[in-house]
Amino acid sequence: MDIIWMLVIGLVIGAIAKLLMPGSDPGGFIVTALIGVAGSMIAGMVGRSAGWYRAGEPAGFIAAVIGAVTLLAVYRMVVRRGAARPGR
Repeated sequence: MDIIWMLVIGLVIGAIAKLLMPGSDPGGFIVTALIGVAGSMIAGMVGRSAGWYRAGEPAGFIAAVIGAVTLLAVYRMVVRRGAARPGR
């Protein structure tokens, strides 16, 4: 049940990140959910390293959105750089 909850929250976080950073991105529902889940995980790891969260405590909603927005920006840079390369 925790995995399903994490995916639902990840989808919401990913959707909010896309709303904050509009634009066309390759991918869709799956990529949005993955970016949200990964952003939440990154925010949790950074928060635990900084001492904001204890072990086992999930990241806060705002921190998860910030993590997802950061990850979305990195994703866009990587995808655009790959599209700019000439065919092999």
